[in-house]
Amino acid sequence: MVIADTSVWIPFFNRPGSSEKAALDLLIDAEEVALVGIVLAELLQGCRDRSERDMLADALLALPYYEVTQSTWLQAGDLSAPLLRRGITLPLSDLVIAALAIEQNCQVYSLDAHFKRIPELQLYTPFSF
Repeated sequence: MVIADTSVWIPFFNRPGSSEKAALDLLIDAEEVALVGIVLAELLQGCRDRSERDMLADALLALPYYEVTQSTWLQAGDLSAPLLRRGITLPLSDLVIAALAIEQNCQVYSLDAHFKRIPELQLYTPFSF
């Protein structure tokens, strides 16, 4: 299973010819993409009106969904601590995505290079399109 980050969903919805759209289409068809709350919220905040929001929510909520738990927050803090000690600060939202991926044994598909700084995290690399 692959958790797709907001950075991948944006071109999926806005650039129909993008490699991100092609890769996500394959993952969706294979039922291999999962949604997390922070990505859902980030995508919904960009909607222009209620009908766009409802259409987007309906499409995304059809995907498997992983919820944040207390252990997820602990994991996010544990992922961040050694990075902070080395002077590396990552966005909390991305640390939560990484923590969920590790808990659920998922890969993360993102265009944000800072995910590579999390040693325990498995990253998804699509085939070239």
